Amino acid sequence: METRDVVALLTCVLLVVSGGTYGIKFLRKGNFLLGLEWLIVAFSGSNLLIFLLTQSQVSYGISFFLDAFSRGFGIPIVTVLGLMAVTHNFKPSKLKDAALFIITFASTFVMIKADFMVKPLPYFYVAMWAAYTVYLVYFISRLASAGEYLHALGVTVAGVAALFVACIYDFYPIPGDDSKAIFLSIALVTWSYMMIQLYYAFFALERAKQQAVYAH
Repeated sequence: METRDVVALLTCVLLVVSGGTYGIKFLRKGNFLLGLEWLIVAFSGSNLLIFLLTQSQVSYGISFFLDAFSRGFGIPIVTVLGLMAVTHNFKPSKLKDAALFIITFASTFVMIKADFMVKPLPYFYVAMWAAYTVYLVYFISRLASAGEYLHALGVTVAGVAALFVACIYDFYPIPGDDSKAIFLSIALVTWSYMMIQLYYAFFALERAKQQAVYAH
């Protein structure tokens, strides 16, 4: 096994640990949208790890579906709505949370199975990620306005890196990276960092809002 393959496996483990740890933390804090999405990413990563180690096609299929879900709906829609709990006081009921996941999972199934989506699908992923990035710009501005400059910088780095990964995912393969191990390592580290950073930035902004209320 080459060094790049070992690194790819380690970054898979990092994604699983990051998504699992901070997904549970979000659930315990009462944010089910972000908690479940982070856990979905972790489960996708665990199945990818199993596939890389065993070539299990079942694990590959699960990881492929969940990756498509997160790229198309989980991050651009579910994550944005989850973050809106602190930017817009958006706190839907658990029933609405469940309905959102059911609808987006069904949409993912159609998205990856429908013939008419084969060609436009890569562009759809990028468009959805670009929309997510637009919201992140707003989220960053809220952090900066609250004086959370370090977290604003951290989310900026995460946003730029994640948008870069989204843009090259289907369009610009890395030369010599036939197994996609290098790209995989970059993408998984980026997603891991993004999930961790958003967790701390979310609660930093929440604390800043509470302090502003008490100050008045």
